[in-house]
Order: sequence, then structure tokens, then C-alpha cells
Amino acid sequence: MKAHPLAVYLLALAAVWIGLRWFENAMVFVPARTIDALPGAYGLAFERVALTASDGVRLDAWWLPGPKADSPVMLCLHGNGGNLSSRVEKMKILRDAGAAQLWVEWRGYGASAGRPSEAGIYRDAQAGRDWLSARGVPASRLVLYGESLGAGAAVELATRAPAAGLVVDSGFTSIADMAKVALPWFPAGLGRIRFDNLAKLPRVKMPTLFLHSPQDDIIPYEQARRNFAAAAGPKSFFDLRGSHNDGFLDAGPAYGEAIRAFLKSAASGAARPGA
Repeated sequence: MKAHPLAVYLLALAAVWIGLRWFENAMVFVPARTIDALPGAYGLAFERVALTASDGVRLDAWWLPGPKADSPVMLCLHGNGGNLSSRVEKMKILRDAGAAQLWVEWRGYGASAGRPSEAGIYRDAQAGRDWLSARGVPASRLVLYGESLGAGAAVELATRAPAAGLVVDSGFTSIADMAKVALPWFPAGLGRIRFDNLAKLPRVKMPTLFLHSPQDDIIPYEQARRNFAAAAGPKSFFDLRGSHNDGFLDAGPAYGEAIRAFLKSAASGAARPGA
């Protein structure tokens, strides 16, 4: 029996739509499952903890105590590539800057279950915050930290939850803007993944530190400056050096010093909600 032309057309359209969704996700989320390093390799005490997101997805997370009982606590949300084991060097720098840290592993990354999505990552970030709240970490000691893609989750969380401060490390304005840079031929209007930091930052009233390298080879420096201009609360900007992935190392000791200074200043003020 000959297929009806309309059915063939609808099947082809569905295949194109599924292909677009797959390609979009593959471009935004680049997970790795293998754990290549643990904080202990850098002499850091840590504990692996299990989180459960609000939709039931089980997540891996790493808790690193601070140097003092009352150290500021950073909820750390990583970028789109690799997994937590790719950030062990950064964990050492943040520990030396005086912070306790909870690093949340995104769903579909490392030892976490599930598959990554924008809505899912927002749930994962909230699960980290809920874990800290349940253990008595007050908002006045909490600093939200987002690296690259993770900045999207940190900014989203900052719009609806109180914290002492927000750190946006090498963040973009939105996925749509990044598509214009990286894939100018991609029909960005059909994209469903947003992470629209630029639209949300005017609702963030808490102190915010922006870090970005003028030589960033992935996310344009100009996007960071636009984010900085959009933020409504007290804000500061620190120039990194070098590439997107290594700017925190290429900046040398100044990176950790900028974090330390921000943690100190954020802890001196009252926690403020984003909106």
C-alpha cells in the first residue's frame, strides 16, 4: 500500500524536529562519566554525598569543608563539559581562598543519574541548596558560584533564593546569543534551551562578582560586560587571563585573591534574595 503524502511529510518533519533537539542538546551538554581525579589528590578532605532532585533523580555531590567552622560556603555549579573531577584544581584554589564548597554533579554527568536538560539542571542546583539548608547553612554564609554553563543555574537560583552573593565565572548572556557566535547557521529561533542570564540579571539584587578573560576563546568577553551592566545589585568585575577553560589558572594567584576578597565583602552584608 502506498504511503499517503501527508503522512510521509509529517514523518519527515518529526524526524527533523527530533534531530534538531538531539543536536541542540549535544551542543549544550557534553558530559563525561569517568572520574579522573578526586580532591584527595590535592590533599583536600571531602565527602561524597547523595542528593535527590525534586523530580527524583539521584545526584552525586562533593562536600569540601572549609578551613574554619564558620567559613563561607560556596554552592558550586560547573560548566557543560567533563564532570566534577575536571575541577579539582579549582577546588584547591577555592579552599585556599577560605571557602567550604558543595559541588553538585549535573544529572547525566559523572556518577549522577538521568539526562541533562535546562529544567533538570535548575532542579539539580536547587537540590544542592536544599542540602546545605538542611544542614544549617544560613543564607548569610552562602555564596552561589556558577562556571560557564553553571552560571545559568546560579543566576536562576539567585533570582528566587536569598544568598550573601553570586559569582558569575566566564558566563554567557544566553544560549541564543552563543548559538549566533558558535553556529551562525543554526536556526536559533527553534532552540528550546535558553539559560537567559541577561534577562534574569536585572532581578538579581545580591552582590555579584563577574570574572571573565578578554582572551576567552569560547564565550566572548563582550557578553560578560553586558551581563555586568544588566546586574541590578552591588557588583564588581575581575579580568582573568588566557583561555575559557584555563583562565582561572592563567590569572595566577589573583584569581583566588579576587574570590577571597569577594567572600569577605559578601559575608559582611545581609543575605538578599534575587527578586
